Amino acid sequence: MKSLLIILFTIMNIYDFTVLDTKKNEVKLDEYKGKVLLVVNTATGCGFTPQYEALENLYKKYQDKGLVILDFPCNQFGQQAPGTDEEIVSFCQLKYKVSFPQFSKIEVNGENESPLFTYLKENGPEEKYEGFKAKATATMLKGISKTFKKENDIRWNFTKFLVDREGNVVGRYAPTTKPEDIEKDVLKYL
Repeated sequence: MKSLLIILFTIMNIYDFTVLDTKKNEVKLDEYKGKVLLVVNTATGCGFTPQYEALENLYKKYQDKGLVILDFPCNQFGQQAPGTDEEIVSFCQLKYKVSFPQFSKIEVNGENESPLFTYLKENGPEEKYEGFKAKATATMLKGISKTFKKENDIRWNFTKFLVDREGNVVGRYAPTTKPEDIEKDVLKYL
């Protein structure tokens, strides 16, 4: 825990992180400097998995203007991201034609959580749940998530973080928020 605190105190922004791609190669997030990022924890066997299609549509529509979607599979919620990194990539490409960057499977809550997601959770705004159905789903997900321990923890798959061109975390969106409903916010930062 002490080493995680030291890491977090030396991190100035999202560009200071290094993550693993699906081949376990290190990727420095500073290669995305100047881009608008949508960072998502995903799963291939979740009720929200069809959001991959909308994420791909958003990416294709705005990638030339500077949007990059970063996909981090996570198996912490109902074991809904089974399989290897290669199997997850294959599934996403075959079923949803995903072309945005995908990374190695991670944990987003708890003792082994990715430092990137610790940073996103601690530096982003509160998660938005708009409407009765979204709020009811949030309550239900909080109840069934075995890893939801702290108020800023991620409740489920397909939580999304919007990062502006300077590396600031400017939005956090619930799993129930569809990618197309984030488009107006993405446009503000493009």
